[in-house]
This record gives sequence, structure tokens and C-alpha cells, in this order.
Amino acid sequence: MRRRFHRLVLFGLVAFPLACREAGSASPVLTATQKAEIEDSIRKTVIDTYDLTAPDVVSRLMRLYPDSGAVYSTSSGHIAKTRDELEKQIETFWQYVGSNMREPKWEWTAMHVDVISPEAAAMTASYRIPHLTPQNRPHVIAGAWTAVFVKRGNRWFVIQEHLSDLPQTPSSAPADSADHSGH
Repeated sequence: MRRRFHRLVLFGLVAFPLACREAGSASPVLTATQKAEIEDSIRKTVIDTYDLTAPDVVSRLMRLYPDSGAVYSTSSGHIAKTRDELEKQIETFWQYVGSNMREPKWEWTAMHVDVISPEAAAMTASYRIPHLTPQNRPHVIAGAWTAVFVKRGNRWFVIQEHLSDLPQTPSSAPADSADHSGH
């Protein structure tokens, strides 16, 4: 009886992925060129969006998220479940932290895009934002961001994300105690 059970389990472990592959064969297989184009499109979208020298930062950041449907964003132990909630988080970050950064420059230290299908991709990236504090002291905010993108029409949108801040070191700790989490 035990041997038969093991054979059934083994059969299932082999047959299930094959069945899934067959069931999924209707979705197109992407070529290396197509994957590279999608990766480049997402990278360009993200890099252009996070250009802190361009005006209207909050509106520009919000263009990454769809106007309708679910949007989940986790940062600093909080989960925003709607676009409006996320927008309030970004506005708060920009009001209390971003607007106090002098000469900020967003630097991507790594960016990995995994193309899942023609309409879905995941990105994990690390960043740093060197800037001057209002007291003209050098300071850096840094962290990592993982995001799930979906393509709707001609555009890529973030529908789920998680941001984690790099812990402050004594040399990078700001003069004030403001919360530095956020986008």
C-alpha cells in the first residue's frame, strides 16, 4: 500500500508540471529579444519616474500605479491597500522627508527584472539617495524595492510592492529624528 502511494505521489510530481506546461502552451513563449525589450521598458519607466530633478514628484510617482483595481504597497510595517492610501503615504513622505532633501539624486545600485509573461514582470532593485539636509549636512537614504508590474494597454503599472529601508548607520543618521521611510 505504501509503495503504491509513493508511486502515485511520484507520478503526480512528474505529471503535474507536464500538464501545467501543456495547459500553459497557449500563452506565447517570449524570445530573448522580447524579454530584453520588456526589461528595458520597465527599467526606463522606473528610472524616468524617479528622476528627482523633474517637477511634481508625487504625481509622477503615482503614474506608476493603475487608476483602478487593487494596489498593495508595503513599507515601514504598513500595508496600503488602495491607490488613495498609497498616494497619502507618498505625499506624507514627500512633505516631511523628500521636500527637505537638498540636491537629491536617486541612484539605482542594482535592478533585476524578471519577465514572467508578455503582461507581467517582477523587479527587485536597490537604491540610494545622497542629498544634503536642511542644515547642509551630507545624508543618504537607501533601501530595496520589489515590485510586481502588469501591462495594461501600452503601459506597465505596479500592482504590488514592498519597500525596505537600509538601516541608518551612525554616520548616515540625520540630525533630526524624522521618519525616512517611503518612496
